[in-house]
Formats: sequence, C-alpha cells, structure tokens
Amino acid sequence: MILKKATVLIVDDDPDVLTAVKLLLKTETQEIITEKNPENLNWLLQRNQVDLVLLDMNFNSAINTGNEGIYWLRKIKEWKPNVCVIMITAYGDIDLAVRSLKEGANDFVVKPWHNEKLIETIKDLLDKKEGTSKASKPSGKSNAGTSILGESEVMEDIFHKVNKIAPTDANILILGENGTGKDLMAKAIHERSLRADKPFIKVDVGALTDSLFESELFGHKKGAYTDAREDRMGRFEEAEGGTLFLDEIGNISLQQQAKLLTILQNRQVTRLGTNKAIDINIRLICATNVPLSELANENKFRKDLIYRINTVEINMPPLRRRNEDIVILARHFAKLYASKYLKPSVDFDSAALTKLKSYNFPGNVRELQYTIERAVIMADDHILRPDDLIFSILETPGETLSEDDSNIPLSAMEKNAILRVIEKHSGNITRAAKELGLTRTALYRRLSKYDI
Repeated sequence: MILKKATVLIVDDDPDVLTAVKLLLKTETQEIITEKNPENLNWLLQRNQVDLVLLDMNFNSAINTGNEGIYWLRKIKEWKPNVCVIMITAYGDIDLAVRSLKEGANDFVVKPWHNEKLIETIKDLLDKKEGTSKASKPSGKSNAGTSILGESEVMEDIFHKVNKIAPTDANILILGENGTGKDLMAKAIHERSLRADKPFIKVDVGALTDSLFESELFGHKKGAYTDAREDRMGRFEEAEGGTLFLDEIGNISLQQQAKLLTILQNRQVTRLGTNKAIDINIRLICATNVPLSELANENKFRKDLIYRINTVEINMPPLRRRNEDIVILARHFAKLYASKYLKPSVDFDSAALTKLKSYNFPGNVRELQYTIERAVIMADDHILRPDDLIFSILETPGETLSEDDSNIPLSAMEKNAILRVIEKHSGNITRAAKELGLTRTALYRRLSKYDI
C-alpha cells in the first residue's frame, strides 16, 4: 500500500508525541488519527479503515500493570488481525518491545526516533502488507474495505451485537433491504472472528440454477456430467476453516433447501460423481432481503433450515432509519473516490448536505455511494454543491417530493416530510418534532390535519 493512501492511528498519552507524529506524517499519509486514551481503541478501529497503528508501550491507565502496550496490542490483534502495529518504546523497555514482536507487533521504534527512519519503517510495513494481500487474494475489482461506518443509535446497537457474536462460531442470518450493506457486514464479522486468517467465500446462491447449485457448493469429479472436464472443489471446501457467506438465501428453491440442510446437519459434503463424504469445518453466514418467517408461513422456506442458519439475527437498517449517518458515509465515499480518481480533497457545502439528509435513499447506502462517486467524477470544484448530487433514476421511492415541482401542493409536501421524519425516528413523536422544528402539540395538530 502506498503511504499516501494510508490511514494511520497514533495512540499515546503524551500530547507532545501525538503532535510530533501528526506533523511528521500529515503530508505523507491520507489521514492521521490521534488518541490519548487507549480505552477508545475499539471505537476508533470500528469506525475507521485504519491501516497501521503506532502504539505506545506504557499508559497511565486503569490496567496499570507495566505491560499496558502488550495488553492493547493483543486487543488490536483480536479486533483487527490484519492491521499493522508499530510499538513506541523508551530505551529502557526494549526487552518489553522485543516481547511485543512475539505477541504480534510488526515492529517497534525507540524514543527519540529519527523521522526518516520512522517514515521508512511505516512504508516498508505497508508495502509488505500490500504484497501479502496481492499474493493471497485473487485479482479483481477493488473494494472500499470492510469498515462499517455509523454513529446512529441503531448502528451502535448492531456494533455492540457484532462485538459479542463475531468471536463465536454461531451461524448468523443478516436481514435488510437491498443496498444496506449485508455483504459488508458479513465480511466485517469474519474479520473480527477467530477465523479471520482463513478464507472468506461468498456465493450468491439466489442466482444459481438447480443444475449448478450442487456443483458450485459441493464440487464435482471429472466426468460427473457433460461439462465436468476436471475435478472441482466446491465452495464449502474452499471455505474450510473460514467463513462461507450465502447471499440471497431467501431465493433458493425447496429442493436446494433440502440439500443444504443435509450438509449443515452432517457437516459433510459429497462431490457430484462420487460417494466419498468430505468433512467440513466452516462458519456460516447467510443474508436475504426477504423475511424468511413470511416465506415459511407460505410454505416457501423450510423452518428447520431457518433454525440451522439463524442462531443470531442481525437486521441492517435502511438508510432512512439512520439519517444521522448520511453525512459520515457521504464524506467517507467522497474521500475514497477523490483518491481513486486522483482528485483533490472533496467536501460538501451546507446546501448539499441538507439535500443529502432530506432525501429518502430508497437504494440505501449503495445508492448514496454511487451518487457520491458520480458527483466526484463530474464535479468541477473541490466543493460539492446540490446540483452535483443527482439521485438514481433506477430507484422509485413512493413519495419523494421536490420543492421545485410547482405541480405539487404545499400540503402534500408537508405531509410527506412529516411521514418521512416520523418513519426515520420509528414513530418517536418527540424526536420527530425536534427535527421538524415543531413543538409536540404543533406536530400532533398536523397529524390530525393530514389524518396520519
């Protein structure tokens, strides 16, 4: 990874050290995050796509064991196994720093350091990380990383749940509308699990025909059918020791459900064209935008399979229910695509942010992402304005109204705004009234007026 594109987190309770490192790396990196209190490490790592951490060996913290750096190093490796960590130590603690290498640290620097040496050390680690990544991952489209961003109450609840379930082997079902980030959440759970160094295999099972389903998931022997020209390992075997993510599982047929249930019960797969059973050790995560309980009630989905795949359920909220996160996400995507398309740093004026926050986003986070990508590409300035934000014509929100449309009555616009805000706050009248700039009494009068 090029240092210019990296995000570096420096954690030290000495403000002079934080200032010195920030000044040194400010022009060398994409972003520098400083933090005095290591207790905030998990929060920072969850909300930022950190590439490297500079971590002090000693803190005046509640742990107070003399090995604080080792403790927080272990925590970082537990939460984010792939993040590089450089320990910062005084000369007298070199033995402790050497021990940190055995605990998973990538390197250490001794205070006072030489600036050029520190930059060189960081560059070398990021280059090695990039080289390892390229060697272990198949080439293909780049992705935006697996950081899940959000500060809304509903996302805080999800982060809390994920921190509890990720280290376990519990099967997880992720529910949510299209574009809410179900696949990103699945990858994030894998990266926080004890299987993080093993494969993460994704399969869109909803797109598989009956003839391809078994071959794709279970594999086949040469000659098992006409086009089977060589032995092929199935996705269950590819995910051995790691995580298998089955997307759009609500779309598979009853026949496919029966075959999948058998595999999950026996923890074995049998390739097409052979009778030899192969033991499997995988963690299963499934996702769907269709409530499986409704399908079960309509006899379209087996209840016994639901119990198998749904030890823990995560509901990814639509973007309209996490309006507080829109600006955070928009700025993240602006930064991402400005870097990708070699544009200068991009930000939004207040009117553009207002436009984003007032839109319903029927396509959820995916629609927001594509909206910002298009805006960054087409913008003539480093400040994005309302005219730069063009929402997708592919989405068809029920009652998305524009104040510029002279054919729409003002009363209809007001009713739509009230409905949207009340839905966003899940029916909480106090919060809705506050956002609309009304008293509770005034809002109740309008609810009565529009028969809501």
